[in-house]
Amino acid sequence: MFREMRRKRQQLAQDACADILQRNTAGVLALHGDDGYPYAVPLSYVYVPDSPGAPAGGAGHDGAALTASSTAGTGAVPAARPPLGRIVFHCARSGHKIDAIARNPKASFCVIDRDQVVPAEFTTYFRSVIAFGRVRVIDDEAAKRAAIELLAKRYSPDESPESVAAEIDGAWRALCMLELVVEHLTGKEAKELLQAHG
Repeated sequence: MFREMRRKRQQLAQDACADILQRNTAGVLALHGDDGYPYAVPLSYVYVPDSPGAPAGGAGHDGAALTASSTAGTGAVPAARPPLGRIVFHCARSGHKIDAIARNPKASFCVIDRDQVVPAEFTTYFRSVIAFGRVRVIDDEAAKRAAIELLAKRYSPDESPESVAAEIDGAWRALCMLELVVEHLTGKEAKELLQAHG
C-alpha cells in the first residue's frame, strides 16, 4: 500500500524514525482539504510509541489511558497493526482540520530533524521523518484528558499538577484532541550524514 523509498541506502531504521519523532516538538500535518487541495498545517505534537508486543492501542506506555477507545466505533483502524505508535495534537472543535478529517481521515505528518544548508557543497544536510496513518477525534473523555495531559507534560514540564489541571479545566469546553494512529513510518537523511556515522 505504501511506496518503498527509492534511495534505500539513505532510509532510516524504524527506531531512528521513532527517536526523531520523540525528540522534536513540531511538524506538518497534511490532510485532504477543501476542493481537493492538500491542506498542510504546522502543529505541536506528542509522539507516543507503542511497546513491542503490546496490544494495538493498548497499555505498555505512559499514555496507556489515551487509547482506551482508540478503535472503538471508528472502523478506520485495523485491529492488528505494527507497534508504530500514535501522534496526538490539539485543535479547535471546528475549522478546516476537522472538516478535512471528517472527509478523509488518511493523513501524513512530517517532522524535519535537521536542515543544515552547506553553500560550498551546493546541498543541504537533512534528516526527516514522515508518518502515515489515520486521524480521529478523541471522543472518550478519559482518553481526551490523558492526551492533553501528555501535551502539557511535554510543553510545560515544570508546571505543578494543580496549575496544569487549572489550565486544562479552563480550556476544556473548547478543546478538541486528535490522534493519528501510525500505519507506516519512513525517514531519510542526506548521504553526507550517512557517511559521517558509518
